This record gives sequence, C-alpha cells and structure tokens, in this order.
Amino acid sequence: MPKTKTKAHSDDPELIKEWSLPVEATLGSAVRVKGILQEIRSRLAPAVRKSLDIQSGELTLVMPETSKTAFRATSSIVSESLQGIADLPIIPREIEDILGINSSERKRWLEDGRLPSAGTRTVRLQGRARRITFHVFDPRVVEDLLNRGAVDEWREEDASAKAENRRRAAYQAKLTRSLKKKQEVKEADPQAEDAAHGLRGWDEFGSEGLLR
Repeated sequence: MPKTKTKAHSDDPELIKEWSLPVEATLGSAVRVKGILQEIRSRLAPAVRKSLDIQSGELTLVMPETSKTAFRATSSIVSESLQGIADLPIIPREIEDILGINSSERKRWLEDGRLPSAGTRTVRLQGRARRITFHVFDPRVVEDLLNRGAVDEWREEDASAKAENRRRAAYQAKLTRSLKKKQEVKEADPQAEDAAHGLRGWDEFGSEGLLR
C-alpha cells in the first residue's frame, strides 16, 4: 500500500510517498526491482524522474514540500504504473538474476526451446543512435521455472549430453586413427594389406595360372 508523509527538516521540508513491490513482481531479484524502477521512471517527466528511487526495498518518491502539485501528479502516475506491474516482461539481465544462470545458458536454452520467449523488444542505447533488439520473457513462465527447479534439470541434461558427445568424439577419433593406420600399411606394403585380410597364398594362386 502506498504511504504518504511529510518529512520536516530545519530548512528543507519534503513530501514522501512509498510503494511496496509485490514478490510476484520482483521474484526476489534486486535486478528486477531496479528494472521496475527504470520502467516507471521512463513514464515520468524528465524533470522529476530522479525524485523516484528505491529505499529499503520500496519505491520512494521524495519532492520538496513546495512541489505539491507536481508531487500529486507524479504519485498518480506511479500508482497507475504499478497496476499490473507483475506482468511486466522480464528482460535478459533480470531472468539471469532470477534463475541464477549465465548468459551462455540463457542463449543456449532459448535457442533449443527450453526457455520460451515472450517476444522481442527494441530499445535505443542511452546517448547513442544505435538500437538493440533482445528477447523478453513472461514473468509467470519464469516463476514456474523457478518454482520447479527447471534450471537444475537442464544442467543435468546438458552434462549428460556433453558426456555423450565426448564419448562419440573419442570413438570417432579412434576409428579415424585405425583407418589411417590401415591406409598407411596398404600404401607401404600392399602384400601386407592382403595378409591383414587373410589372403595368404594369393601369389602362389596367381603363379599357377588359375587366373588365366
């Protein structure tokens, strides 16, 4: 619930309002909390954006007592923005913090379909003309993955697949060496190659004219 109060100092009285963020919105992530702050700040007028911050885990709006009109207007925008904030799509750095994964895992699981995308988002880098596009994720899907320990299962699957790939690579390397060795023997001594295939006596067979 939002809380409004006036903080009095000797020469700088302030207006303060606080909003608690629900767990279903933050999913226990400090990175997600910061992302929510940045999202709501983007909806405010540039002149008052820095007046909204995070203090003790709560969104806190602090403005001079002389700015009551701006304070009320800003408070209204923040309150409206928090409606449905739990459904705000999760961006890459947030999902990595929520699930405790690294960038390579996120990209790998996104590519193989285990980590479903909720679409893409394009933003312009601050102070630059360049734009970047990235995948975003459904908060409820991420919450389900977190609750059922999907990341641990995926890591076990990846470890098993990696071990199997190593075994296949070792077998292939052994087979390649064997074929190469046979080829070298054949090139060095064709008769030895025949002998290796159980064709002993081939020369005698030919000398008796049985092939003529």
